[in-house]
Amino acid sequence: MTELPLSPLLKRENFQKLVDSWKGKKLAVCGHLRPDGDCIGSQVAFCRFLLAKGIEAAAIKTDPIPRNLESFVGDTPYIDVKDFDPAGWEMVAVDCADEIRVGKALREKLPTTLFNVDHHISNPGYAEHNLIMAHSCATAEILSELFLSLGHHPDEVTANALYVGIATDTGQFRFPSTSTRTFEICCNLCEFGANPAKVATFLYEQETMGRMQLLQSFLSTLKLSLDGKVCTGCILDGEYERTGTSNEDSEGFVDYARAIEGVRVGVFLEENKGKIKGSLRCKDPIFRVDTIAKQFDGGGHACAAGFRVESTIEEFYPKLVRILEDHLQNSQVAG
Repeated sequence: MTELPLSPLLKRENFQKLVDSWKGKKLAVCGHLRPDGDCIGSQVAFCRFLLAKGIEAAAIKTDPIPRNLESFVGDTPYIDVKDFDPAGWEMVAVDCADEIRVGKALREKLPTTLFNVDHHISNPGYAEHNLIMAHSCATAEILSELFLSLGHHPDEVTANALYVGIATDTGQFRFPSTSTRTFEICCNLCEFGANPAKVATFLYEQETMGRMQLLQSFLSTLKLSLDGKVCTGCILDGEYERTGTSNEDSEGFVDYARAIEGVRVGVFLEENKGKIKGSLRCKDPIFRVDTIAKQFDGGGHACAAGFRVESTIEEFYPKLVRILEDHLQNSQVAG
């Protein structure tokens, strides 16, 4: 294994001392609503790390584990939030940009957070101990660096989970946050059993016909605005029911909008009973889509962010375009 020294920030956090202080505690490893690969991968990896250190731990889920990620959980203990008895447990949050993102049901059971590890630039640091590294490509990358640098040897399930988190949050190593260190860490994970071919097969080559029909519907809605600088695609109310799919099947759709030549910002809008979930993606961090999301009480990364509003797409879309127009003009002036 290639030696990876801790980055200066991680040294300052004195992670080993923190882990030692958790001995005798019961730690609930929590992720965000509608979990993605980085969320599940980080939950699995951190939970297994804690168990290996003799600390009682379990991962807590509010929403179901996405179908294409189930194979990477292994024998990691997962407890559904509705079955979770919080007595004696403390929360560890992974990949959660703010404390609300764990979900209302879990937040009511565990109102405070002991440790918060994340890579979202908008994370305010809401826990007793916080490790926020906005330059990292994924929370799984932060955890990988911690584990490997401290001499922890992850088992095969943990190595694959960490690799899944990194691979998905970098868009298969295509996004600007991908660095030489990202590849160094992944190389180390492969030495511990991470299997890139297996990961790619389960993530991207197990599609259902329903998801293909949903994608077809989404692509038919793509619309360019602001002289081709913005592309927006939608999932209209009722489309999941029509295609026999769920919201996990639209994961990654926003990247089709972002990928069009000349587009600065790609937008995904999902309509559901008077509410909209929005996702924003850009190719260049100069466009800081997290600041757009913040105007709707959302957040995220410079190149990837999200928000929720109560509205319909018909009502909301013109407002969003006006905000995007001002934002792009200001971004270009600043750049």
